[in-house]
Amino acid sequence: MSHGFLSPTGVEIAFVLVGVVTLGSAIVSVTTRRLVHAALWLVVALGGLAVEYLLLTAEFIAWVQVLIYIGSVVVLLLFGLMLTRAPIGRSPDADSGNRGVALGVAVAAAAALVWVVVDAFRTTWIELDGASAGTTKATGESLFQHWVLPFEALSVLLLAALVGAIVLSRKRAAEGDER
Repeated sequence: MSHGFLSPTGVEIAFVLVGVVTLGSAIVSVTTRRLVHAALWLVVALGGLAVEYLLLTAEFIAWVQVLIYIGSVVVLLLFGLMLTRAPIGRSPDADSGNRGVALGVAVAAAAALVWVVVDAFRTTWIELDGASAGTTKATGESLFQHWVLPFEALSVLLLAALVGAIVLSRKRAAEGDER
């Protein structure tokens, strides 16, 4: 079966549409001045990534995305926001005034990433020939052989963030008691 750029399938169309929604929610997550809204838009963006994984028939990775990132990381982020008593409404100090520079860097990085990916995979079609390609076993072996250190580093970073939030909340509570 021959694939062409001008004859997309339904899955490819859904992939692009979900990608646009995911990109939009990620942009809103970064640009909003309300911290809780940013966290909730992050949930939408991470959920969109999980749908993309499902469209790529990577069900295990999709469920890991939902359970770990949406279920744990965002909950930890919201827990940290609540512990530090971050402002719920608009935060005037959430904008450093460098939006133009940040936008320029983001556009340049995105353009470079798109250029590299398109140049590297322009005429490549991935066919899953083997029965074990894409299985949970193959994915698990790859994760635990090559990606253990980044996962452990991330877990230590998240633990440090949680401990920092607890320390900050106790410090503020102690200052409130002294007054």
